[in-house]
Amino acid sequence: MRTTLLSTAALVAASMISGSATAQKAATAPSPESGAPPSWDVLLRGRTHIPTPTTAAITTADLQTRLYIFADDSMQGRLLATAGNVKGVEYIADEVKRMGLAPMGDNGTYFQAVNVVDRKYDAVSKLVVGTMEFAPWTDFALRDQGSGARSLNGVQAIFGGTWGDSASLIAPSATAGKLVVLKVSPAGITQNSGGGVNRAIVTRYFANAAGIAIVSLEAMPPQMIDAFQEPNQLLKEGVDPELPTFLYVNKRVAEALLGATIDSAKAGATGSTVTSTPRFVETPVQYPARNVVAVIRGSDPKLRDEYVAIGAHNDHIGWSTRPAAHDSIYVVNHLFRTGGADDRPPQLDAAQQAQVNALIADIRKKSNGTSARPDSIYNGADDDGSGSVSALEIAQYFAAQKVKPKRSLLFVWHVGEEAGLYGSEWYTDHPTVPRESIVAQLNMDMVGRGAAGDNTGMTKDGAKNHGNPDYVQLVGSRRLSTELGDLAETVNHAEKRPLSFDYSMDANGHPQNIYCRSDHYEYARYGIPIIFFTTGGHADYHNTLRTWLRRSRTSIIARVWTRPSRIRTGSACSRPIAF
Repeated sequence: MRTTLLSTAALVAASMISGSATAQKAATAPSPESGAPPSWDVLLRGRTHIPTPTTAAITTADLQTRLYIFADDSMQGRLLATAGNVKGVEYIADEVKRMGLAPMGDNGTYFQAVNVVDRKYDAVSKLVVGTMEFAPWTDFALRDQGSGARSLNGVQAIFGGTWGDSASLIAPSATAGKLVVLKVSPAGITQNSGGGVNRAIVTRYFANAAGIAIVSLEAMPPQMIDAFQEPNQLLKEGVDPELPTFLYVNKRVAEALLGATIDSAKAGATGSTVTSTPRFVETPVQYPARNVVAVIRGSDPKLRDEYVAIGAHNDHIGWSTRPAAHDSIYVVNHLFRTGGADDRPPQLDAAQQAQVNALIADIRKKSNGTSARPDSIYNGADDDGSGSVSALEIAQYFAAQKVKPKRSLLFVWHVGEEAGLYGSEWYTDHPTVPRESIVAQLNMDMVGRGAAGDNTGMTKDGAKNHGNPDYVQLVGSRRLSTELGDLAETVNHAEKRPLSFDYSMDANGHPQNIYCRSDHYEYARYGIPIIFFTTGGHADYHNTLRTWLRRSRTSIIARVWTRPSRIRTGSACSRPIAF
């Protein structure tokens, strides 16, 4: 059976050698709300695969060989700046070296170092108001504003009013150099935040304050406070801007700061002085964060100095500290959480739990209990093992051709996409080729699914989409260059069996904002035309499930060559809301 991954890689490869661009009608659209019932056979499959030597052709066997290696448990989920990610990155570099691609990283290597640092709460630091010392994560939760967070030592508190009630707020100028304490109304709470506010907006409003204390800690669920305690790995460049220190505090801290209860305090009233400041500490990461960068030189003397960038991301999200039975996660998600981590965890009623229990019992009988193995690794077979191995297949295909494409092919496996597009932001800010010479970027992120039973996303109006045997989503293909989007259609329709292009996730104003959520966006912000190829979401998204790709659309991505118009129009994306 032709796989999604196989066809997608072939489309990208084809687009790289294609000529003119002519607009064509999109192929069959996806079928909303018509998902096929789940199959449990995947839970009976073996966990290992006997590798075979890869070939110059783009084949399912090659993709399986590469993916079983790249998404193996030994890679530990390829989390940014961990030993598992280092292992995965070095596998990619070894492969491109074996194929004969030229290195385009730092100092003649295949690696580009990305400056990521660890930041965590400094347990030695304290919050002291007058002579009262308060406990972190119980009385207050410090949020990381970077190394430029202002000191609170000797700073006086002032009650700023109620966030969410603009009429009650004091003038920002009155908070300069002070710790502004804010009550929060329901209108000021960010949706699904458990009492949190939009930290960036509040910080901008009180930009000259020494600190900001939001009195809503009691409303926050324990899991959110636990998440606040996790160390952060941040992209670091230059000097962090000076910003107010930002805390969530309980009513006890607020009363100590204001000398009155939060409900009786008057806007503009000043209070006590802080004598010790809680802070974060910054250290180098233990394991390097690295992009892999390689090139196949073009054959045309004039055009070889132009580059088509082909990208994927080499990281995933690591592992869970709470292993769970592999089969139970799979059954629950495929029945009741079909969007994977994009959906809320389901609360099963008695009938649903009985259905799950019966299915699990039957599966375990057929698998002799092996399906119940404890699972803690987020393997990232689809996200983005599928894109990473597709890029390797494309690279091997073109490296073996006697006549190379006219333009050079720049392959970049970005690190830190899951952390916030770190690797692609770094690469586009510090490109190893002249930025203006990159004429297009083709991004593959999650290209291994898209079956009829997969919930691949939603339309702008909220209807669920499902795939089909030829399904792939295109995002951003006409946002910066209509010619690039037209070319993808032309190449696809030239195929004997064209793919079914779905553009529904690229609709203006789509609530999931997919255009801004993968590495292509960092190229687009510089006006570089992009296409984001993906088969969309599914029940296994960001879960500890290594469900190997059933189909592979790699054979079309290997053909998306482009002559894009260099239209320098930008598209602003908002970052995820930080609480």
